[in-house]
Parts: sequence; structure tokens; C-alpha cells
Amino acid sequence: MAEEKPPQDPFEMFRRLWGPLGVPVPGMAMPTLDPQEVEKRIQDLRSVEGWLTMNLNMVKLSIQGLEMQKAALQAMQPKKQPKEKDDG
Repeated sequence: MAEEKPPQDPFEMFRRLWGPLGVPVPGMAMPTLDPQEVEKRIQDLRSVEGWLTMNLNMVKLSIQGLEMQKAALQAMQPKKQPKEKDDG
């Protein structure tokens, strides 16, 4: 088998890794000089940030709900009495 040569571009490995997933590698591409394109990217990233923030808040709310449920279940369980030692 022919061995693959290491890429000349040090970031080529990351491009190969992330490229098939359709995920752009931040800062690895040639920056655009078009201010409208930059503004569009900023707006896209702000939309993603908002979506992630919303999901993070939903996860936090779920955790709080489960913690309250756990506390309620623990409060409803009868407390265990310590076993008395036999003096026999």
C-alpha cells in the first residue's frame, strides 16, 4: 500500500476531518473582504448563539425540575430508624 504523504498545508488535516461534515473550520479559510458577507456571517452566528442559549436554558430548567422532583421524593420517603443493639 502506498503511504499518504503528509500535507504541505498544516491545516489540511483539519479541513479533511471537518470538510465532509459540512462544518466550516473557523479561521481556517481565506477571510472575505466583502463587508456584506462579514455582516451575514455575524448575523448567522448570532442566530446560532440564540438557539444554543435557548437550548442551554431548557437543559438548565430540566435539571432544576429533576432536582425538585428528587427532593420531593426524598421528603416523602419514611426516615430510617437506627437499629437498636440487643443487650443479650
